[in-house]
Amino acid sequence: MQPHAESDADVIVVGGGLSGLTCAWRLQQCGLDVLLLESASRAGGCIGTYKEDGYLLETGPNSALDTSPLIGRLLQELAIGDAKIVSNPAASKRFVVRGGRPVALPMSPLQFLGSGLFSTAAKLRLCAEPFLPRGSPSEDETVAAFVRRRLGDEFLHYAINPFVGGVYAGRPEQLSLRSAFPRLHALEQRYGSLIRGQWMGRRARAAEAATSKHTAAMFSFRGGMETLTIALAQRLKRIVLNAPASVVQAGPTTFSMTAGAGGAVRTLSAPAVVLAVPAYAAAPLVRLLAPATAAALEDIPYPPVSVVHTGYEGAAEGHALDGFGMLVPECEHRQILGSIFSSTLFHERAAPGHRLLTTFIGGTRQAGLASLEDGALHALVRQEHRALLGMEHGPAFQRVRKWARAIPQYTVGHEQRMQQVAAAEAALGGLFFCANYRGGISIGDCIASAEAVAGRVVAQLATR
Repeated sequence: MQPHAESDADVIVVGGGLSGLTCAWRLQQCGLDVLLLESASRAGGCIGTYKEDGYLLETGPNSALDTSPLIGRLLQELAIGDAKIVSNPAASKRFVVRGGRPVALPMSPLQFLGSGLFSTAAKLRLCAEPFLPRGSPSEDETVAAFVRRRLGDEFLHYAINPFVGGVYAGRPEQLSLRSAFPRLHALEQRYGSLIRGQWMGRRARAAEAATSKHTAAMFSFRGGMETLTIALAQRLKRIVLNAPASVVQAGPTTFSMTAGAGGAVRTLSAPAVVLAVPAYAAAPLVRLLAPATAAALEDIPYPPVSVVHTGYEGAAEGHALDGFGMLVPECEHRQILGSIFSSTLFHERAAPGHRLLTTFIGGTRQAGLASLEDGALHALVRQEHRALLGMEHGPAFQRVRKWARAIPQYTVGHEQRMQQVAAAEAALGGLFFCANYRGGISIGDCIASAEAVAGRVVAQLATR
């Protein structure tokens, strides 16, 4: 860390996950002197890739959706566009477990009519959706209440519940529609119907230069998702690892904090600070400056999730794994949230003649299962793969990655919590919050949010 005459940097970014790295990179590209602090021994946060026994394993996100031109611009700037790979066309198929077996999710109106995933009554119920009244624009409705009201119980149980479990590791009975799925809320309020909104909203999406998540290409990199965070970290001029930050304090013109560990602790200051850490880590940093905001951040739950990588030798046994993966509805009373068919999703994720599955356990639905010992998790996954996918022979490979606090839950009241965050930013003028508890949890959401925060930081500093 090189001291400056009046401060140690123009901006200090606390947190080296995707959000912090992207924000720091954009600020650096704008000509600012940026110092990024990361408490761990590596940057990247939950994004991590490693290879073992011929398998390429992801500790966090396995892929991303190319929903925004911001993603392409970032990859071009980092010179990693050539490393980008798109998903195998076979992975376009998705499965949902019903009656103890994976059933293909219909991906078109014609497939929907012939699908065995939903009953005739559920299909007829969908026809009434365009004629139902709008919900209250001011009510913070749960996802479950919204879906039950507009689509019925069967769609809630066999479409939305498994989807929410796969994306958030959460439960639709707890998530806020307007916070977790703001586009669905907006479709109903603007068009009065989800079906009409999907059809009529195409023009609005085109004007935004955005691609719908339903049609966006899924991608990763030949070396895994960590290719992105490694490239960002390598191109930052000033990044310090093993440097946990202390409580942020405000001075007349700068913010200050101590950072580091052991004998390497020192006081740092900058006119702007970006907190790009999880809500539970940001809360103690701002407790003195913004106690109400700290309390709001502490209210955001992060359920535990265990990720189990399982490799099978041979390609003929059991399910063909001819898709992205399978999601498991809560009403099926299984012990996993779902499995990604990783070696189908992208080539070269497993050695020739081997298949790799990535299975998720725990979340809000069954938090206790995530903390089981590795051996118990191995046995649980083997049992579920045998029952659901017909994998009679045991796996050749298994590894576990546990996240004690995995994905932030946008529960009812989340909008008010984010208003507290915005109020702190407005009152303190120079302190910013940038993480996946705000603006969306996907890779694309994190990049877009980080870019937006960087723009606000530049504008703030320009006024000084």
